[in-house]
Amino acid sequence: QVQLVESGGGLVQPGGSLRLSCATSGFTFSSYGMRWYRQAPGKERELVASIASGGGNTNYAGSVKGRFTISRDNVKNTLYLQMNSLKPEDTAVYYCNVLRMVNYWGQGTQVTVSS
Repeated sequence: QVQLVESGGGLVQPGGSLRLSCATSGFTFSSYGMRWYRQAPGKERELVASIASGGGNTNYAGSVKGRFTISRDNVKNTLYLQMNSLKPEDTAVYYCNVLRMVNYWGQGTQVTVSS
């Protein structure tokens, strides 16, 4: 079955960096576009970034453009999100997502940006 397992979250000071990973299995990773979402307390889940199956086309939410970079390794079946210049408002649980007939989600990884 489809499995998505996020890792790499943690506590970081404002201006710091983190790299999230999403290890996948149970589907042909290289055939599907992938997405990172996040959900802050009391807020709806929002799309952060997306990447096409081949990795050549990426899109970002305006709030993270220029600071976050989505990428993928189609050999390792892994999705990444490099997050730089982190702000307190980036604090959220981050989820990777694939739409394969239905939406699949990982368990999420907590990112907390605080001094």
